[in-house]
Amino acid sequence: MNSFPEIRSVSVAAKSPGLAPEAIDAVVIVPTFRRPKQILDTLATLKAQKTTRRFAIILIENDAEGREGVTAAAPLFAAGTYDGMVIVAHERGNCSAYNAGLATALLQFPHFRHLAIIDDDEVADPDWLETMCTAAETLGADIVGGPQVPVFSDPAHERFASHPVFAPAYAQSGIVPALYSSGNLLIGRQVLAEMPAPFLDTRFNFMGGGDSDFLSRACVRGFRLAWCAEAIVRETVPARRVEADWIRARSLRNGVISTLVQKRKLADRPFGGVQVVLKSLALLAASPFRAVAAWLRTGSLSVGLYPVYVSAGRVLAEFGYANEQYRQPEKN
Repeated sequence: MNSFPEIRSVSVAAKSPGLAPEAIDAVVIVPTFRRPKQILDTLATLKAQKTTRRFAIILIENDAEGREGVTAAAPLFAAGTYDGMVIVAHERGNCSAYNAGLATALLQFPHFRHLAIIDDDEVADPDWLETMCTAAETLGADIVGGPQVPVFSDPAHERFASHPVFAPAYAQSGIVPALYSSGNLLIGRQVLAEMPAPFLDTRFNFMGGGDSDFLSRACVRGFRLAWCAEAIVRETVPARRVEADWIRARSLRNGVISTLVQKRKLADRPFGGVQVVLKSLALLAASPFRAVAAWLRTGSLSVGLYPVYVSAGRVLAEFGYANEQYRQPEKN
């Protein structure tokens, strides 16, 4: 286990009896943080998956002090309700949690072909895992993303479903040039075998965007990316996340992440940093016109302001601004 330094801060809280690691064809990792009820909902939908593939679940508790996820789920793994294991990632942060799960999968399950990721505020459709794996195989893709369909706690907020903060990246299945989120993702073992560990950069731990950065680096390495519109997970969206200040903060954060990811991508090119700055300034200059066009098209001021906030975030990133929305989880 020493080949992955991040494993040193990981402990095993529970393991299902009779687990046969050599027989596992797919692994599903689920990071959780202070959502004991929601994680049980997520796990129940994984139990209900319609597939003949042997798969194991790795639940990653990222609150080493409170351990609400362990308390809720570990007895179910120990009783054999779920196949897999519960681990505790003692280093806080979403990138640290993902890294712990990815490294554990490679070390514990020597023959898996596909690794899927779902978050603890999401539930999967019954055909989700099979559909994702089939898409990877039929499209010849190394990494497959899928839609995170928002389910608003207040039905009156359904009007936000088409907002860029919540809308899926693509509408149709097929090969795509980029993916941005790990909330509904399938990664081939060959990707993890070649990409350097730790896989997600922990500088993004409390900002988010470590997944976008990882996917960008994987694309640069030549891995083939695809989208599967039919592989749906449904994400719970509390009322807090449709408030103007939360959407503004998330939009600014998206701009910051865009700059940081692009800077890394162009780091080895002559004047790469200058190219990023010029693009940010051009987007900022164009954003009022794009905002008006989006407002007129949708009738939503919030949608109209999105390109303004994103371009502002891109520029602010040049001055060291980092919106760490995950630093205070109760406000997220």
